[in-house]
Amino acid sequence: MKINIVCVGKIKERYFTEAVAEYQKRLSRFADVKVIECAEYPVKTQSEADIRLNISREGEKIIESVKSYVILTAIDGRELSSEGLAEFMQSRMTEGVSEFSFVIGGSNGVSDEVKARADMKISFGKVTYPHQLMRVILFEQIYRAFTIINGLPYHK
Repeated sequence: MKINIVCVGKIKERYFTEAVAEYQKRLSRFADVKVIECAEYPVKTQSEADIRLNISREGEKIIESVKSYVILTAIDGRELSSEGLAEFMQSRMTEGVSEFSFVIGGSNGVSDEVKARADMKISFGKVTYPHQLMRVILFEQIYRAFTIINGLPYHK
């Protein structure tokens, strides 16, 4: 099994980096995990045209980076419990999916092309998380899904 975490930008805070590294290490017993960081284009002005241009640029990089089954994190996506995510992933794996690409877009969202490329959109609720924290949350939930799939006691 391969898991790709495709995200816009880099993690700046050490505590987020350490948390991601810990979950990446834990996940390595279940899957080959790779983080793919796409360039974040800073908005020079707050004009709609600049924002749309940056979303488009970031979207091109995301699309170049995703492989196989693409799951986009989005506020308007399908909300799943931890058990639901595990069931969903296990079902796709049973159908022959051997690689998932989870996408975390940039701070201004993702392009329509990225949305169209996604096989599924998932939501972690109606609240907005900082992108660096979202990476930690996503890693933890993927790890939790694998522990559920494998009947391990991590999930309570």
